[in-house]
Amino acid sequence: MLDIPTIKDVAKKAGVSYATVSRALNNHPEINEETKKRIIKIAMEMGYQPNAIAQGLVKKETKTIGLIIPDITNPFFPEVARGIEDTAVEAGYTIFL
Repeated sequence: MLDIPTIKDVAKKAGVSYATVSRALNNHPEINEETKKRIIKIAMEMGYQPNAIAQGLVKKETKTIGLIIPDITNPFFPEVARGIEDTAVEAGYTIFL
């Protein structure tokens, strides 16, 4: 199983604190431009992806909609679900079915 790199892994490789990595990745104005570029490069090389759940907790917004379908075998409901999903994606949301 592959380990998914965390913000702390990026910080260790870059030789900075995880708070500095967070500032760089969030384009904080008080971070040195060269440091920010170096951290972003390292994060990309490591395959770092922000944790969507953690971001949702911080922002208090997950951009996720739960959809309950009473009968998925009924041909009507998958079409409705597809329409809802298409509209949600256009607005930047994901659907949890």
